[in-house]
Amino acid sequence: MTASQVAVVTGTSSGIGLHTALGLAHKGLRVVATMRDTGRAGALRDEAARQGVELAVRALDVTDRDGACACLDDVAAEFGAVDILVNNAGSATFGTLEQLSDAALQKQLDVNFLGVAALTRHVLPSMRKSGAGRIITVTSNGGVVGEPFLDAYCASKFAVEGLMQSLAPVAARFGVTVSVVEPASVVTDMMKNLDTEALAAPNDPYRDLAETFYQTAGTVMAGGQTAQDAAAVVVEAATTDTPRFRWQTSQAAVDFVGLSLADLDGSKVLGAMSAWLD
Repeated sequence: MTASQVAVVTGTSSGIGLHTALGLAHKGLRVVATMRDTGRAGALRDEAARQGVELAVRALDVTDRDGACACLDDVAAEFGAVDILVNNAGSATFGTLEQLSDAALQKQLDVNFLGVAALTRHVLPSMRKSGAGRIITVTSNGGVVGEPFLDAYCASKFAVEGLMQSLAPVAARFGVTVSVVEPASVVTDMMKNLDTEALAAPNDPYRDLAETFYQTAGTVMAGGQTAQDAAAVVVEAATTDTPRFRWQTSQAAVDFVGLSLADLDGSKVLGAMSAWLD
């Protein structure tokens, strides 16, 4: 990676996205930090000033496909073609399937899957033509292990992991590296921002189970790694000279993802799928 390269990070108003943007800026890259509402950029700007790094802030809503792609076009016109895309923006809805409306399921897909797909597709042509590029998508241990009452969230994360794993060996033929980063418990605003309508109905047969899981999840999240530590792994995935497909951000993530995967770094799957192209 060189200092002249351009990195775009989504979902940078707080948490992993904020610290990823700062970490990439410390690497000397030209960073464009995006978020749905730039009115929430104060924490990022303050921390950038405190750390003595520069970055640009732009508005980007991943659910607004046309607007998001227009933002990427504006970035390319102002700074140059995007060399690194970090798909970090995401949301979570709480509820088991019977409690989830079609709208709730669609919302999760729009943010966590379709938005990621649209941005990735938009940067691929320039990366393919230049023969280089990095696409990093922050997924979750919930993209590998299904978790109770996070049905919609895990489904969207499973979907985006499948998309990226399918894309990775094809993109590699054109010099483009595709990776996913799988955090486990991270101390962020996720629990505070969780859509918890499933806990509201007093006569819901799932209520007791939901409340138990919600409390347990909150305790686990509170004891998780810091967003800064998780972001350091995202930065490494985006800038390392030895990239790989799958990254976990902590030993807890390794252990949890290992419940479903024996192939922790993805090399065996990618090797097998790459052979299908020959």
